[in-house]
Amino acid sequence: MKQRKKPIISVSQGGKDNAGKKSNISDPAHRKDAHAVGGRIKYYRERLKLDQKVIAEKIGVTSNAISNWENGRTRPDFSVVPKLCEALGITLYELYGIDSKQDTYTAKEKSMVERYRGLSHPHQLAMDSLLSSLETAETVGSFPEIIKLTLCDKGLAAGFDGGAEFEDNGTPIYLYPNTNTAIRQADLVFPVNGDSMEPEYHDGDLVLVEKYPGCPELQYGEVGAFMIGNSTYIKIYEEDGLESFNDKYDTMTFSEYDNITLIGRVLGILEPASIASKRDAERYETMHEDDEE
Repeated sequence: MKQRKKPIISVSQGGKDNAGKKSNISDPAHRKDAHAVGGRIKYYRERLKLDQKVIAEKIGVTSNAISNWENGRTRPDFSVVPKLCEALGITLYELYGIDSKQDTYTAKEKSMVERYRGLSHPHQLAMDSLLSSLETAETVGSFPEIIKLTLCDKGLAAGFDGGAEFEDNGTPIYLYPNTNTAIRQADLVFPVNGDSMEPEYHDGDLVLVEKYPGCPELQYGEVGAFMIGNSTYIKIYEEDGLESFNDKYDTMTFSEYDNITLIGRVLGILEPASIASKRDAERYETMHEDDEE
């Protein structure tokens, strides 16, 4: 009875010499993949200007094993792949030609990173400053123009109001000046409270106000924002007093002893479309955060 021979099993990695042996990869698709992987191993090795022996010593295999991988005769075993990638200075994704969500840098971008790392610290700081300036320029180029005004906490009474003393403060409001030319003249935005200025101004409207001094004094027939005692009003300035558009309200008249202050000229109603989106307002603040320091 003849003794059966044990089958010969090729080794695709490790310290065994594979030179001259046939490929252990029978599937054509796998063979094609092995050639592609081998080509990348060779490319990255040569890019480092290292010979096969040096890479072999780094990962604990023979030079012939490296040669077989690069020629596509065999493939590196997964147990040595991490060491191989480390020796070549690449990722697993680069070795197998797979797009990585974590590594989307081009060769040029990688080169720039390496060059940056080679700079002295002061020069890195200079590069950081330059990049920041360029990023700002890019952002400004695609960013809509915005003007930041103050939305006053105290509304303008279009009626009669117990009120509180007017103070020139409030919350920021961000506006698109290209939607309304009056925005460029304005200094403040006031909410309207009441119906005495209907039908021109309604309760809840926002109005643009140009502060006085700064704007010329009101002429008769013009609409202004006024502070009377501790109350604020939107009214028509007339020779005999402050009038309302709504006929239900009498003209407000005053003696020489009454304290009346002109806050400014009312330029018109602020439409909702003129108010910047939350996203644009946040971007504006980010771009101008150094202005307030």
